Amino acid sequence: MADVFLDHKYLGTVESPREFIASIVSERRQGKMSAHVNVLYDESLESVYVETAKGRSVRPLIVVKNGKPLLTGEHIAKLQSNELTWKELLKQGLLEFLDASEEEMALVALEESDLTPEHTHLEIASIDIFGIIAALVPFGDFNPGARLLQGAKNQKQAMGFYAANFFMRMDMDTSLLHYPQRPVVTTLLYDIIDYDKHPSGMNATVAVMSYKGYNMEDAIVVNEGSIQRGFGRSTYYRPTKAEELRYSGGLMDEISIPDKDAKGYRSEHDYRFLDEDGIIGPEARVAEGDVIIGKTSPPRFLSGMDEYNLVTNYRRESSMSLKHGEEGVVDFVMLTENEEGNKLVQVRLRDNRIPEIGDKFISRHGQKGVVATIVKAADMPFSEHGIVPDLLFSPHGIPSRMTVGHLLELLGGKVGALSGRYVDGTIFSNEAERDLRDELKKFGFKENGCEIMCNGETGERMHVEIYVGNMYYLRLKHMVANKMQSRARGPIQLLTRQPTEGKAKEGGLRLGEMEKDTFVAHGASMLLKERFDSDKTTIPVCENCGLIAVYDSRKNVASCPVCKDATEISHVDMSYAFKLFMDELKSLTIYPKMKLRGKY
Repeated sequence: MADVFLDHKYLGTVESPREFIASIVSERRQGKMSAHVNVLYDESLESVYVETAKGRSVRPLIVVKNGKPLLTGEHIAKLQSNELTWKELLKQGLLEFLDASEEEMALVALEESDLTPEHTHLEIASIDIFGIIAALVPFGDFNPGARLLQGAKNQKQAMGFYAANFFMRMDMDTSLLHYPQRPVVTTLLYDIIDYDKHPSGMNATVAVMSYKGYNMEDAIVVNEGSIQRGFGRSTYYRPTKAEELRYSGGLMDEISIPDKDAKGYRSEHDYRFLDEDGIIGPEARVAEGDVIIGKTSPPRFLSGMDEYNLVTNYRRESSMSLKHGEEGVVDFVMLTENEEGNKLVQVRLRDNRIPEIGDKFISRHGQKGVVATIVKAADMPFSEHGIVPDLLFSPHGIPSRMTVGHLLELLGGKVGALSGRYVDGTIFSNEAERDLRDELKKFGFKENGCEIMCNGETGERMHVEIYVGNMYYLRLKHMVANKMQSRARGPIQLLTRQPTEGKAKEGGLRLGEMEKDTFVAHGASMLLKERFDSDKTTIPVCENCGLIAVYDSRKNVASCPVCKDATEISHVDMSYAFKLFMDELKSLTIYPKMKLRGKY
């Protein structure tokens, strides 16, 4: 006996659950029941769960009986000649969809050679166990799973040709690679997803060697000549918008050059790029503080009679200007309307980004690194054939990460570049290393991919062989130009009197307890006096009751509001955040009494 649940709702009981399940599966395979009905028998709970709900993830598998797949070579030949369709395969019961629950009862083989009589299903292709992006990693079966995941995550952040109509779009924070290429070492997925139409990287010549210690800790060394030829160049796009909002009382914003009597009017210099309509023109080079869209708004607070007084027609300035650290060229200006029919102005800025020290590059194997130094082409090491690498990759990135696929891609890329073909690096069905080595040997190179190289500065031959090859490198959206931040003095928060937070607000970098420990360990403890004084303040404290006293700046006298006659008041240096904390304690009716040293 077993309870039966349909989409987790109790229906009744069945006497022989296994026969019940077998009949459902049989009818589904004969096409009498929907292909998306799944069933599970939980022996421990003695329950049968039938699932028909929408939104479940299902995946197709080949049905196996007595250790042999029902899908044969004849079926595949008919599929290729369009005599059979996918739906017919489902109706004939050769394929079926399993969801997460029914998978619990299935034993799925990865390859046909793995099949045993106990197996119930076979994967259509072994690459099926990967998602789309993980399947883009070539020779991924030679890498640990963690590196595959990291490679997949990193590829999502790569810049490339993301949309063909980018010129007409107002996308937030996008980058466009100028010369994207298709990789020499590809996988099956590159053809399936039409990667040629939206590539995200460039093929680079890479040498695995160190260079004066610059490429330690995953960093890479880049050839300046490659950058000058366009390697990794991109354009960064960022939009700004302003709209005319309506307020109560019929008042609304106005996009125009603000009048000089507007509250908060800036200088004429800030409005120099604006046309007569208050909007900037294309191709203007703007920098921090420059106004892009001029706008004025009605006053925030109207007192009783001001609403009816037409004489007081003052407005406040609310223009859109570039924030701290921003710069670029106005690329595109669009005038349109919002949902309410009010005027909406969008301005897109562009900025040419050339790879610089601190920019991030990755290979598809989760081997990420920032540019540590850019070396002149004349000083880069070169091979006996005169080939100068575009990148130098640290050999220390391989042993601990065990990304053998990275080394195989270098070998495959070299073979593909010399033979003028794409090398298949599809997971589980890639070209054999032995075949790639033999093909490389035919071109007159050493089969192991190593070459004799010379020092670019001295011309001397290096005493070791260097592993050189071609591989696909991607430039990520994490650019140092977007993240670089510094601050001396600047704005502070009203509540805590500490520096503001964030790059756009000219904020500071927070120094916490652990950062403090590094300074102490370094012997720079005097630096902490300055670092931890960001909200230093002097507060008058009553020595009698221990509460904060009041200072009258006109009379230059401090007095305690609690102990009226007390005159013993000391001025104490403390953090303003601590003073705020004590005020918050008072609001909770807690008495924070300060005991001054030497008084009690």
